[in-house]
Amino acid sequence: MGKVYLVGAGPGDPDLITVKGVKVLQQSDVILYDRLVNTELLAHVSEKADLIYCGKGPNQHSFTQEAINDLLYQFTSEGKVVSRLKGGDPFIFGRGGEEAAFLRANGIAFEIVPGITSGSAAPAYAGIPLTHRDYSSSVTFISGVNKSIEQTEKYWQHLAQGMDTLCIYMGVKNLPLICEKLIRYGRNADTPVALVHCGTTEQQQTVTGTLANIVGKASTVKNPAMIIIGEVVRLREQLHWFEQLSVEKDFPVPAVIG
Repeated sequence: MGKVYLVGAGPGDPDLITVKGVKVLQQSDVILYDRLVNTELLAHVSEKADLIYCGKGPNQHSFTQEAINDLLYQFTSEGKVVSRLKGGDPFIFGRGGEEAAFLRANGIAFEIVPGITSGSAAPAYAGIPLTHRDYSSSVTFISGVNKSIEQTEKYWQHLAQGMDTLCIYMGVKNLPLICEKLIRYGRNADTPVALVHCGTTEQQQTVTGTLANIVGKASTVKNPAMIIIGEVVRLREQLHWFEQLSVEKDFPVPAVIG
């Protein structure tokens, strides 16, 4: 029986994968990789390895989750080492928990190789610290596409009033609803908001505003994008660094819309 590594590829910048992640890719016989994985990482793979794209986009799946599970079972039954390469961290909105449960239920050996999640990396590249002694002592990671969007009044009160910084994945489509709910349940309409599109890459675009006006200001922003809500967004004006680094390295400057 073979083995599966659930590997976090990081947020987009190919240099942000872990050393262990690179070592695992080098020794794998098969790589099943997702849509948001930077394909530059495939340069670490053996020439003899099989590469299989398993990307999932909105309403567009190259493989269902069941089909991916079948592939994991098939290749490990052949005694192969498989890397399941996922964008960000496999255990943060990456279905890594589901796949690990499948592997355990079927007696397949596996390891988790954590990755840097876009929820922390994109804000960092935009100059936004998620915590700060003067602004935020708590941060919450939220999915913007699950059933929680339609949750109860208590849920939204908790988010609006109980957390300093909100970091929302996959929330661009529901941004109007998110802003409306947070204001309704107690968050100040002047609370700063940032959207970071394609964080950590040369295509990075950052748009800032408030809960009251971000929907209009970010109307052209598309996924993948992180939404950061909280007073820490105010620090971006003095802490943004990636744009300056882009100038110094003479590659396209990430877009900034304030």
